[in-house]
Amino acid sequence: MISVLMVCLGNICRSPLAEGILKSKVNSKKFYVDSAGTGAWHVGNPPDFRSIEVASKYGIDITSQEARQFTQEDFDKFDLIYVMDASNYQNLLKLAKNEENRSKVKMILNELYPGKNKEVPDPYYGGDYGFEKVYQMLEEACNLIVKKAV
Repeated sequence: MISVLMVCLGNICRSPLAEGILKSKVNSKKFYVDSAGTGAWHVGNPPDFRSIEVASKYGIDITSQEARQFTQEDFDKFDLIYVMDASNYQNLLKLAKNEENRSKVKMILNELYPGKNKEVPDPYYGGDYGFEKVYQMLEEACNLIVKKAV
């Protein structure tokens, strides 16, 4: 089984969308997909209503997700850890105990733009269109993740 963790800052906007999108594309018997945030502000909360709405628009239900904070144990539990931006990338590298941990952490948009380290913008303050734009970016990236894994 391949285990994939999606990480953003608060685990209420980008990473819940990425989790939901990837889950919708893979066989749950072959893939385990989860999400987390580097910060603890929203632990226990559902995704932002705008993430829920844009996911629902594409037939994906993320309402059962609950925000949680990334832990060092996640390095042991997951094969791939995709982060949404450079800040979260650096935060996870600081938590990594060794090179094996560090090698699991990847910028998700590097799937689309190898080596460019492009960021998925945080849509929280960007209005509803920001969530649609983030959804489309993550949809494309998740399509490539699935292709590589199959």
